[in-house]
Amino acid sequence: MTRNVQTPARPQLLARLVPARLRLVWRDALSLLLALGDRRTPATARLISLAALAYLVSPIDLIPDNLPVLGLGDDLLVVPMLLAFAARSLPAEVLARSRFRADAFSARRRWLVPAILGAALLLSLGLAYLLVRGAAALFH
Repeated sequence: MTRNVQTPARPQLLARLVPARLRLVWRDALSLLLALGDRRTPATARLISLAALAYLVSPIDLIPDNLPVLGLGDDLLVVPMLLAFAARSLPAEVLARSRFRADAFSARRRWLVPAILGAALLLSLGLAYLLVRGAAALFH
């Protein structure tokens, strides 16, 4: 007698490459971006989102970015915290509609998050190579 054993479904590429928490942060950031276009979005949410973007691209940080791990760590803490605070100030129907639109966008563009992460990794490796090569040139 044979048993019918089902094999588990293959995980999607996005689920294998991107951790679940990062996918939620991506969805919420995309939702907030989509919500900013809604007229019902309060000015506080818009200002907080603008502050998060300004902090991300600003050369002025709580901890300088040239410190190896800590410099980017404050960006990884402050920006999602500001975005979460901005999302909390959205009306429930605006947030629900923008999350629905973000999920629909992500379903059509499954390659986008891994592509962005891959580009960031390649850029980081290239920058590290240039820094090491430049430091080696100083000692010759």
